[in-house]
Amino acid sequence: MTLNQLKYVITTAKSNSLNEAAKKLFISQPSLTASLHSLEQELGFDIFLRSKSGISLTVKGASFLGYARSVVEQYDILEAKYISKTNVKRCFQVSMQHYTFAVNAFVELVRQYGMDEYEFEIHETKTHEVIENVKDQKSEIGVLYLNHGNEQVLQKIFKEDGLAFTPLFECSIYAYMSKKNPLARKTEVTLEELDEYPFLAFAQGDYNSVYFAEEVLSTYEHKKLIRANDRATLLNLMVGLGGYTLCSGIICEDLNGTDYCAVKLKTEEKMTIGYIARKASVISEIGQKYIEILSRYQEKVLR
Repeated sequence: MTLNQLKYVITTAKSNSLNEAAKKLFISQPSLTASLHSLEQELGFDIFLRSKSGISLTVKGASFLGYARSVVEQYDILEAKYISKTNVKRCFQVSMQHYTFAVNAFVELVRQYGMDEYEFEIHETKTHEVIENVKDQKSEIGVLYLNHGNEQVLQKIFKEDGLAFTPLFECSIYAYMSKKNPLARKTEVTLEELDEYPFLAFAQGDYNSVYFAEEVLSTYEHKKLIRANDRATLLNLMVGLGGYTLCSGIICEDLNGTDYCAVKLKTEEKMTIGYIARKASVISEIGQKYIEILSRYQEKVLR
């Protein structure tokens, strides 16, 4: 296995075409094909699936690609510092379920480190994509929650994918809604009272199961249900339709504004906010700093 072969894999995966990848690499297509085939033989599995319509990564190939990116990125940093003596920006990528506080922590991190030495990437996305991004090394850290309803299934997935979940803090469950909602004046609310209003949930695409739901009590049969893809849409639906969602109760008015509130749900259910990372990896300095900032939000958990 050579560094060039790793670069060939990365470029080919981006191009989805051997011909296009060869052009970008300034080598002939037969040479690229031979090099990739030699690497696959050495590894003992196919990195790419070949067809008339092009190429695509295999499951093992996608996992290998994540490690290849990590190795090449570290080499580029070493080469820039000690050989060419130029500045190459380091990267920090994080994925998360739709948590305003996790975005707020990311904002604080960027402000602390600045963008002269780092490039930042944030993915506020579906539960399955959070897991996949960390597994494939597209993100160093993934922020999500566990509770007794999803823990057994998700922990099994984490184990199979070589990931580990680290808890940060535990939260009670709150109904998050517009201050215009009549229930906003209450100190505590029941699911039966909430049934008169649309329940707003984040769509999980092909993985729309109770185990991947971002909202706790996912097995509850809501009378009115609307799924949406992003947080801004959910906030608009809270105002326009009086909808609500279930959350940790951590409010970040700096990002969402002051028009929303969290009302405690009458339930014994809890949720544990934490992060996933690859078992075999050492979390970077900036990754550790992000985790430290996240952990401070325990002070903002409503009791």
